Amino acid sequence: MTFLELLKPQAVKVVAAASSKKRLMHDIAELAESAYGIHAASAVEALMERESLGPTGVGHGVALPHARIPGIDQVHGVFILLEKPVEFEAVDRQPVDIVFALFAPEDAGVEHLKALALVSRSLRDAALCTKLRANPDPSTLYAVLTEDRSSQAA
Repeated sequence: MTFLELLKPQAVKVVAAASSKKRLMHDIAELAESAYGIHAASAVEALMERESLGPTGVGHGVALPHARIPGIDQVHGVFILLEKPVEFEAVDRQPVDIVFALFAPEDAGVEHLKALALVSRSLRDAALCTKLRANPDPSTLYAVLTEDRSSQAA
């Protein structure tokens, strides 16, 4: 699985500020609706339900909200860079400015896990996060996320 398989260019956005975690979830859902046709209200509900199990803020300013959505046929990603970080109840109690949300079919067991592992592993890379934060342009962010990192030195 690659970022090219998960993410469309129109699913990448820079948001000046979100007033709250819930508002951010609405922004994510609206982007998922416009990019993939995922019903926004269903997406918000599914994301908030997943958050109630435990926050998806993984630390270092990164959040990976995810949810299963009935009626979609593959895993889809949405990327948002926040110009002003928002409180997200992250594990390190730091506000979040990099958000990569995943929407998976209800029965997408291993594919959902592969996507989550790819995104999680990639966004643990401090150099990648620095590069993302330094490029507040959606097309540049898409290029950074989808470039082939396998050929780069470790």
